[in-house]
Amino acid sequence: MSVDSHIPLPYDFKQEMLFQEIRCPAIRRTAGKEPHMAVYLVQHGKNLPGDQDPEKPLSPEGRSEVEKVAGLARENNVRVSRIEHSPKKRAEQTAGIIGRKLQPGDGVHERDGIKAMDDIVPVADELDPESDIMLVGHLPFMEKLASYLITGEQNQRVVKFHNGGIVCLGRDKQGWYLEWTLLPPPE
Repeated sequence: MSVDSHIPLPYDFKQEMLFQEIRCPAIRRTAGKEPHMAVYLVQHGKNLPGDQDPEKPLSPEGRSEVEKVAGLARENNVRVSRIEHSPKKRAEQTAGIIGRKLQPGDGVHERDGIKAMDDIVPVADELDPESDIMLVGHLPFMEKLASYLITGEQNQRVVKFHNGGIVCLGRDKQGWYLEWTLLPPPE
């Protein structure tokens, strides 16, 4: 099936994944078309509680969900050039899983400035939708960054992030917009 930029993908994905098409183009297949340029924001997968492990690595459920979302992203030709993650172990593990599936040409790298309470403005100012970069981090940082890019306000939530989900933002002449989300199955 060829996906036109105006036709949403069906809701019958493998492994009961949930894709939300939000009044914007669906995930685009790039064969024979110009590559899609975007910025991808990811909240790390579900993690173990701090009393079980102070580093709060991914839980088995979190690993499984990130694997499923990353696999579905690969099946739908999501292309990232580089993945950057916060220094926290759960973000590093999430980025590693997604990196193995999507194989970004510029690799997977740790990045400062994207922890939960970091200032989003410096990151927002340097984002380029033509970079196809994926940032893997934490709440509230990711929600605030998406809100700021789309509305200019950090505290006006425009998308609800889910552990292990991917939020794709695009930009045109009018500014940034929410293009699509790819989420783990609902609980």
